[in-house]
Amino acid sequence: MDMNDITKEIERLKKEKNAVILAHYYTNDEVQEIADYVGDSYALAKTAKNSDAEVIVFCGVSFMGESAKILNPDKTVLMPDMSADCPMAHMAETEVIEEMREKYDELAVVCYINSTAELKCHSDVCVTSSNAVKIVKALPNKNIFFIPDENLGRYVSEQAPEKNVILNNGFCHVHVSVTADNLIKIKEKYPDALVLAHPECKADVLKEADYIGSTSGIIDYATNSDNEEFIICTESGVSCELKKKNPGKKFYFATSKHFCPNMKLNTIEKVLHVLETGENEVNISEETRRKALAPLDRMLEIAK
Repeated sequence: MDMNDITKEIERLKKEKNAVILAHYYTNDEVQEIADYVGDSYALAKTAKNSDAEVIVFCGVSFMGESAKILNPDKTVLMPDMSADCPMAHMAETEVIEEMREKYDELAVVCYINSTAELKCHSDVCVTSSNAVKIVKALPNKNIFFIPDENLGRYVSEQAPEKNVILNNGFCHVHVSVTADNLIKIKEKYPDALVLAHPECKADVLKEADYIGSTSGIIDYATNSDNEEFIICTESGVSCELKKKNPGKKFYFATSKHFCPNMKLNTIEKVLHVLETGENEVNISEETRRKALAPLDRMLEIAK
């Protein structure tokens, strides 16, 4: 079956099964092209919640499918590839969280949405890369244990110096592959380019940035800017949306390792397969779902 036939069959099955296809910005271009909505993880989960679709096909990694199921318990959530996972989402330990609660008075455990449902269950509030600073500042707690990403936690700490932010030893392998030395060399090669960086990058990289923000923030900044050239410090899949919205602009990436192999496991052939078979359904126990929903609900409440 060629690409056109696969696309037509996906469209037919979507209507037949009342399905919606969501794709993260970091997936392959052809996956983004067949998706009904393209975005970052939480925006997509909210989109799913507001949709009338009964079936959600989530082209992303496992924690995204979990978040969609947590927010949409009565809908069927399918993952094109169940092995697509985010290593950083696991990079915190529940035992350490409990140790921190004993060590620090009135501690708030702030959990980046890029985390497993289990870690969310042990947290007080979730955050996204775009609202993390706002939410941490709004919390009444002085002591904050930020999990799982150390680099986003450090960025939040710098933006909210009034808080005592305790960092966790977690990271995104794509974003830490960007080095300040490499970025400076690229800046020398393209002196007119603005540097747009995700806060999961290391502190010395963020110091070189003209703009720091979430994936959607980076896209919006490049789209609204009068500048013609940009150096992008995030995963390469974002180039699909950047080029679509900015056909006359040039985008350079700050590292040769700017791709997430897990995100690239999503293919249109696999999307077709799960629509045909109903395989790879995400299931979460009701107890876990309720516990993990609480910090997500608190995030929405504070972010209003």
